[in-house]
Amino acid sequence: MLDRVTFPGATEMTRVDRWLCAVRLVKTRPLATRLCEGGHVLVNGLQAKPSTKVRTGDRVEAFIADRARIVEVIRPIESRVGAAVAATCYVDHTPPVAVPETPPGITLVRGEGRPGKRLRRELERLRRAGGA
Repeated sequence: MLDRVTFPGATEMTRVDRWLCAVRLVKTRPLATRLCEGGHVLVNGLQAKPSTKVRTGDRVEAFIADRARIVEVIRPIESRVGAAVAATCYVDHTPPVAVPETPPGITLVRGEGRPGKRLRRELERLRRAGGA
């Protein structure tokens, strides 16, 4: 399937904005272009323009959605593919995200809605006591 969606002449290199979109690191190509223009994408340690070419073995560092992603290009594709195929086109070297701990004593239950005035005041008291 990957051979069908990839242009045969472009298998050795492709634009970084097209590649970021094709491997599903960003939702759209215009978003990838804006990230490159804003200086949020590095290819091999150098700031990348949207037209910067990526090849097999290049290291792409991108700050996407408040998270730094570090990936190594395995296969430079141009067309967007399914998630299973896209995962085979790069190796993710991103460090794991630390999950923030909830304060002791209060457990938030998803779907209960907005906390009432009394519960909000208790939460604020616990936050101030934990941060002071």
